[in-house]
Amino acid sequence: MPIDLEIVSPARLVLSRKADMVVMPGYEGDLAAQENHAPMITLLRGGVISLYEGTSVAAKFFVAGGFAEITPERCTILADEAVPLEELSAETARKRLAEAEAAWGEVDKADINARDAVLDRLQSTREAVRVAGAA
Repeated sequence: MPIDLEIVSPARLVLSRKADMVVMPGYEGDLAAQENHAPMITLLRGGVISLYEGTSVAAKFFVAGGFAEITPERCTILADEAVPLEELSAETARKRLAEAEAAWGEVDKADINARDAVLDRLQSTREAVRVAGAA
């Protein structure tokens, strides 16, 4: 039995559909949501979300971090940014990586919150470059 999936970015509802399984980049490792999953809320890192129909991947999205709320019937992903993988631009990802690297060089490393925010952005853009190069 499929679960209801929604991927939401600050700008819009990116996707609303059913999926047999959703594999997402959890902050502490990849995780999968299926029907009857234990309720949880988890932090996401930058990476690829894969939607499965049966045993086949039906769609892939790149997310630049965010949160996922999983219940036995539903998975809601609140992404900082979400884009279908085929629309991810390697050129744009490289440009964002250069900006993130510059921000890392300028951030006050003693300011833990600012440092961690820039580090998350840097890691997410590195993953976007890696994934866009493979797409």
